[in-house]
Amino acid sequence: MKVLLIGSGGREHALAWKLAQSPRLSKLFATPGNPGIAQHAELVDVAPHNIVGFAREENIGLVVIGPEQPLVEGMADELRADGVLVFGPSAAAARLEGSKGFTKDLCRRANIPTADYERFDDAAAAKAALPRFGLPVVIKADGLAAGKGVVIPMTAAEAEAAIDDMFGGGFGSAGAEVVIEEFMAGEEASFFALTDGKTIVPFGSAQDHKRVGGGDTGPNTGGMGAYSPASILTPELEAQVMERIIRPTVDTMAAEGNPYSGVLYAGLMLTADGPKLIEYNCRFGDPETQVLMARFDGDLVTLLADVAEGRLGEITPPVLADRAALTVVIAADGYPGTPAKGGVIAGIDRAEHTGARVFQAGTALADGQLVAAGGRVLAVTATGRTVAAAQIAAYAAVDAIDFPTGFCRRDIGWREVEREAGRVA
Repeated sequence: MKVLLIGSGGREHALAWKLAQSPRLSKLFATPGNPGIAQHAELVDVAPHNIVGFAREENIGLVVIGPEQPLVEGMADELRADGVLVFGPSAAAARLEGSKGFTKDLCRRANIPTADYERFDDAAAAKAALPRFGLPVVIKADGLAAGKGVVIPMTAAEAEAAIDDMFGGGFGSAGAEVVIEEFMAGEEASFFALTDGKTIVPFGSAQDHKRVGGGDTGPNTGGMGAYSPASILTPELEAQVMERIIRPTVDTMAAEGNPYSGVLYAGLMLTADGPKLIEYNCRFGDPETQVLMARFDGDLVTLLADVAEGRLGEITPPVLADRAALTVVIAADGYPGTPAKGGVIAGIDRAEHTGARVFQAGTALADGQLVAAGGRVLAVTATGRTVAAAQIAAYAAVDAIDFPTGFCRRDIGWREVEREAGRVA
């Protein structure tokens, strides 16, 4: 089977690495790709509006859409309309990520546990509502904001400034509407499920680190690292998530004429009252994909094709290996602000000789050298019997890389390492 992978980040490099291992794969194409993805796929320069034509000309058996933007814009719909098998939800279903307000309204209709909220399209009305939520408060740009459209002000002045920033274009068109939510106390975790619109199967858990600085300090980013599994999301809690959050979402979407097919990524807050939904993503996460793929030993081409064909109920559910995986993101100096581009990267082969895997995200080739071309540049991923062992292995690989204009957090996985130490003690 020929497969076309859409995307160019670390998530797509991890998917390409795993797709390339499938015995069913005859050829893997990727667009636009990156130098790391090029190790596994033939990179092709295909404009989004020409994807359908390329798939037809090359007799593509499956298209895997990595990022959220093309899903929200309807790429999966165009491919399906032309008879092409595609892994990823329709534009209508992808509104679960494309509009935070849409998801909150669905939660209200389906009685899915989540934070109390209000939606606004006017700054004055949003400011007037702030007192009823108290402090701290959560303020979100409604649309896609590359993982950065969430602010948690601690004072009324900060909250009003965040509202002004969003309505003033600080997050582009994503801030045309704003959602204000009550602050939920607890620990965050990520849960992944695959669904073809009818059958739902779990596909692992993870925890990521959004803050740019050690000790979870500084501004939010797209993710500075992650590990899997998240032991705090116990089997009992996972069962609650499936029953109270994932299943009602899939059933409601289907009942309302927008069946969801693909991966459903639930960001959760584990509160004293049980798991509550923070938000949905309509694609695999980044950097969570890197740790999930490091734990998945199955045939990814076959699995994603089964989802796309609506055959999930006919197969043995996938199981992730009983090992831990941890990924450390190396970002370019200046991230999450203006990243320093062009810095030379060396030592990836040396890092992978330690047994780790280095997934490339924001990279490019310049005069035969690998250079930084984005904010998050590399995702150094290792496995181990425990998260602590995976952490040691990942940082050993990080230290083998020569990237003077890059930086990373040195404490990825710290909560789980502390929990493991406590269990041993």
